[in-house]
Amino acid sequence: MITRARTPLLLAALLALGAVSLPACGDATPSNKDFGQPPDPNKFNPGLGGGGDGYGSGNSGAPFVCPDELRTCTHDFTYPAKTETSVEIRGDFGGPDTWQTGVAMKKEGALWKATVTVPFGKPVAYKFFVNGTTWLHDPGQPTEVDSNGNTNNVFAGKKCEPSGCSEQGALPPGVFDWRDATIYFVFVDRFANGSPANDCNISGVSGGNKSIANYQGGDWAGVTQKINEGYFNDLGVNTLWVTVPLENADVGGVGVGGDNHTYSGYHGYWPKLDSDNPAALASEKCFGSLQDVKDMVTAAHAKGLKVLYDYAMVHAHATSGVFANHADWFWPNNNGRGGNCVCGEGCSWDALPDRERCWFTGYLPHWNFTNAAARNYSVSNAVEWVKQTGVDGFRADAIKHVDISWLTDLRARIKSDVLAAQKPPQRFYMVGETYDFGNRDVLKAYIDPTTKLDGQFDFPLRRLAVEAVLMRTTKMSDLAAFMASNDYFYGASAVMSPFLGNHDLPRIIHLAANTRLWGDDQGSGGKDRAWQNQPTIPKEREAFERLANGFALLFANRGAPLVYYGDEIGLPGAGDPDNRRFMQWTGLDANQTFLRDRVKKLLSIRNGHPALRRGTRTTIQVDDDTWVFTRQTAGDTVYVAINRSDSDKQATGLPGKALDELVTGAGATGPTVTIPARQTRMFVAK
Repeated sequence: MITRARTPLLLAALLALGAVSLPACGDATPSNKDFGQPPDPNKFNPGLGGGGDGYGSGNSGAPFVCPDELRTCTHDFTYPAKTETSVEIRGDFGGPDTWQTGVAMKKEGALWKATVTVPFGKPVAYKFFVNGTTWLHDPGQPTEVDSNGNTNNVFAGKKCEPSGCSEQGALPPGVFDWRDATIYFVFVDRFANGSPANDCNISGVSGGNKSIANYQGGDWAGVTQKINEGYFNDLGVNTLWVTVPLENADVGGVGVGGDNHTYSGYHGYWPKLDSDNPAALASEKCFGSLQDVKDMVTAAHAKGLKVLYDYAMVHAHATSGVFANHADWFWPNNNGRGGNCVCGEGCSWDALPDRERCWFTGYLPHWNFTNAAARNYSVSNAVEWVKQTGVDGFRADAIKHVDISWLTDLRARIKSDVLAAQKPPQRFYMVGETYDFGNRDVLKAYIDPTTKLDGQFDFPLRRLAVEAVLMRTTKMSDLAAFMASNDYFYGASAVMSPFLGNHDLPRIIHLAANTRLWGDDQGSGGKDRAWQNQPTIPKEREAFERLANGFALLFANRGAPLVYYGDEIGLPGAGDPDNRRFMQWTGLDANQTFLRDRVKKLLSIRNGHPALRRGTRTTIQVDDDTWVFTRQTAGDTVYVAINRSDSDKQATGLPGKALDELVTGAGATGPTVTIPARQTRMFVAK
């Protein structure tokens, strides 16, 4: 998110509330990321909802309920046997793939038979594919002509109780399924320096040249270098989220974040828009040229990687030409009540309409997207970044702070201006950032893959996952119960992004340590050690094993999980900006190597098993320290056992037969298997 200045009095008030100290730059911290009354990440209430903001409501802490669109039944299809040597039933019962490769039928006496999983209560079009050459109809069912002129049988549909729950549906061939995505956040300035020629030194920044508050030299060329070296493919991720590509204001000394230090815009969140032409793209020159951006995307696509841009649309920097020329495109810094409208001062971070018009600082004027001209300019600029560079999606920064019309207009323009020209049309993924640890309604209000976001970063899940798996302050049974209510809370077609670490929070490795630097505090600590007495990497293996368990939880469940750069090696760091240290490429110790290799193995397992990416979960065993569950989809079942305890535990309820253990490659025999301390094991039946 974005830097904003704070006064000492306001800072003292926030600290008195138990909030983190304020952000130095880039993104807001938990203290006031989206709120005037700051959310306390240590007071999580997973069952509570808000609503009442005009954007949608409804929340639940209820147990898992399968959405109607994912409910399934089984149905027996038959075909009269004559002289056929083979018969398949093909149709739309399982998505486009089941028209290409159907279900083989077995001959039983005078009939060919197959049991097929069909959608709950929905008609199914189908045909029989006989002897591998001929399409034939079912004489016992009606037919109809589809939009392509094909005559198919139509089964009216079936309802059943109990019903199944399946995510096995597929997209047309050639269309990327974002349920299969694993996202890696490349913080460009801190990742790799591929071209020292474009290094920047902004004056007036605390610490001087290449300090933690200034540009340190990472660039687009460095990202491209790591793409071409195969780092991301080797790790097992397939999507890169990169920092904001827009040009930033070249200023220093104004970005005071409540800690008496000054900052540059190395984070990318001070966009400087000078041209009145939204198609005249200006990229951040400290990262390289616009051509370097395009080359990075091209290189990523050549390696099978998707790319998301972080897109900052809440405000422009006050030095922007667009602000100078079109002040009416921005909300005035006036709350209409006798004061300014800086968030948390004269206006609320949280309440409408304040949150959609308050200035994050006095130098970041807030866009007024109720103004059609302003909205058209911003949306057009976003669309041009897609058209001119070929990017695959956006991370929408601080989405709750913009008028919803910006989001719905952008989705419509992406469809009409970009996807309509693609054959086949892809799914342009948009994931939002709404910094809220407990109110799921706020996140849900912005999610609808047809008109708004595809999903959001799952802050409520992050809260409980870290407590249960890393910090061990919450029972695993509580985590299991919350996830049961959370799996489809945002809609069956939503693709949320679960995560453990990000650029707003102290580095996650410290929350897994034997002795946690901030005790039971997840995210509102660490700022005090950002500039002095910075933490070193934990020495004990246990911290890295716990973090590996956290990644196992993410990679074994639905959504597009996020890996924050450096977390795969346990990179240390306190609060912002110390949580944005330059990536460590050499000199890894044995614990870091263990963690990186375990992440690779877990991602390899995820990538090889569709059940982990899109299956449904059933709990077999859960208690304070262990959780054993299945992940299952058509033709694939994986058994997952997570032990967060510091002692070995027994996983029960597994198949009573020989099993392959996927994490270590060892064999096992069910129904009871020992899971070592601080370890996850995944099994498939032989």
